[in-house]
Amino acid sequence: MPDPESEPVADAGSDTVPSDTVPSDTVPSDTVRWDLTEAVGTILLNRPQAHNALTAEMKTALLAALRRAAASPEVRAVLITGAGPAFCAGQDLREHAEVLTAAQTGAAMDTVREHYNPIVLAIRSMPKPVIAAVNGVAAGAGASLALACDLRIAARSASFLMAFARVGLAADTGASWTLQRLVGAGRAAELLLLAEPLAAVRALELGLVSQVVDDADLPATASALAARLAMGPTAAYAGIKAELDYAAGHDLAAALEQEAEVQAALGRTADHLAATAAFAQKQRPTFQGR
Repeated sequence: MPDPESEPVADAGSDTVPSDTVPSDTVPSDTVRWDLTEAVGTILLNRPQAHNALTAEMKTALLAALRRAAASPEVRAVLITGAGPAFCAGQDLREHAEVLTAAQTGAAMDTVREHYNPIVLAIRSMPKPVIAAVNGVAAGAGASLALACDLRIAARSASFLMAFARVGLAADTGASWTLQRLVGAGRAAELLLLAEPLAAVRALELGLVSQVVDDADLPATASALAARLAMGPTAAYAGIKAELDYAAGHDLAAALEQEAEVQAALGRTADHLAATAAFAQKQRPTFQGR
């Protein structure tokens, strides 16, 4: 859920910014914008006047954009960010309240299985690195969205708020899984139970983000990182992501066996063969992601 203090609105009709949209046959909404530049697919959450609070329409569009990025061979890295002053305020509470008022409590909470869970799984199973450029407040499901990404860069003015308890709910959008793996069980409980804002610099100290930069430098810094990853061994990145997620839920023996399986597969890739040959010749390898 979003930070109640952000007061997002439900109508996205007038708060979009100019940009190319994902084609209408792929994503049925302009609340999520898509750009593909030099193998980096950028997903822009585009309801700036609502702090990019997530409506059902927007969640459907976000999932479609993630699936497009995963399926497109032209995309080798993914960057998620927000339009305007916020990254994402989480669930749009006005839309949520309307559903609750209509005596559809079950339908209101179905969004976790219908939307949030598939979004997180799409990010975690993405065979490409996913970066969150957190340009402002990331609250509730918006914070969880950032945590699901592989890397997070935050603007100095950004903040994180695990806002679920503020509206009488527990964690969702994967926060119960991701948060404690980033900061430890005790700190995760503190952040979820107290539901207090966490400044970007403090988030860096706790390990929630890998870098904090001046607000004006965030777009360029995030784009440079995404471009660097896009030029890298993306097949190996997919293997690393798979290993990390598998090891988080298995014992050492199982993790070792999975590592052996992943390495055997990567050992047959063109990237590994080319990189090994380049190393022997003291040259820099060129990776093709296969």
